[in-house]
Amino acid sequence: MSSTPEIDIVAARQRISGIAVRTPLVPSLPLSEAAGTDVYLKLETTQPTAAFKLRGAASKILSLPEEDRAAGVVTASTGNHGRAVAYVARRLGIEATVCISDGVPPGKVAALRDLGARVVVAGASQTEAMRRAFEIVEEENRTFIHPFDDPEVIAGQGTIAAEIAEDLPDVATVFVPLSGGGLLSGIAEGLRQFSPGAEAVGVSMTRVPVMYMSLQAGHPVDAPEEETLADSLRGGIELDNRYTFDLVRRLVQQFVLVDEEEIWEAMRFLFREHRLIVEGGAAVGVAALLARRPGSVRGPVVIVISGANVEPSYVAALVSAAPAPTL
Repeated sequence: MSSTPEIDIVAARQRISGIAVRTPLVPSLPLSEAAGTDVYLKLETTQPTAAFKLRGAASKILSLPEEDRAAGVVTASTGNHGRAVAYVARRLGIEATVCISDGVPPGKVAALRDLGARVVVAGASQTEAMRRAFEIVEEENRTFIHPFDDPEVIAGQGTIAAEIAEDLPDVATVFVPLSGGGLLSGIAEGLRQFSPGAEAVGVSMTRVPVMYMSLQAGHPVDAPEEETLADSLRGGIELDNRYTFDLVRRLVQQFVLVDEEEIWEAMRFLFREHRLIVEGGAAVGVAALLARRPGSVRGPVVIVISGANVEPSYVAALVSAAPAPTL
């Protein structure tokens, strides 16, 4: 495990500028009233792939030598990272293979194929999809684009913090969805570099939050996945995690878990108050704030809205104000 990777966010920002876009930071009056301090939404939903993952994927792929790009890239994903890799590969004219579990929602699978990626369904978990991706890398001599545990990917996600620091210099707290830790470690490191007075709060779901469980255990752990509205946050962090576990452990002090009802209410809140349709994993920060967890936060607050790739059935339920879908 490496505890001191170089996370060059400035270089990553320069690399990805032609592919990823600078996303807006918009004030939320209803959330500000609920929290008693100024609250802003960082809308990664406006990326070309509708999720923050484009930053990390572009950062990694564009850092590769030309001969490695030409050989093609492989990844494993719960959906958004694979979509980002496929998008960047298509822009650069290279081949992309995305390994997924059979739990990835159909809409995300269709989006991968629409972008020209070869999609390989490998088992019932993200761990199995990751294992198959590594096999393909060896079999076909391609480069693996890790969904989170890579310094260039982490640096790409950290560009979000650089933008926040420029747009809101007095930012105090940033709520960040937590899964494998690429987004959280990148933003926490970015805040350390560009807004040292601010802190990141990691937010995950109560249904098998593997990074949180690992932090509690003091080492990376594995656990069976469960169905959740926050499907983009599913999956393990790998028992041989090299970077994100240590970065999150060193840089982040506060973590919040939210349940399925709270996630659905946050999705409904964002649609009702802001006409935003976001996926469950993107709504966890809003869920935490609405549930008053943690009990008090320093403002101004930014909540990273990480993605908008929502299944059509969820969209229909949101529009009709229906109860949460049964998982």
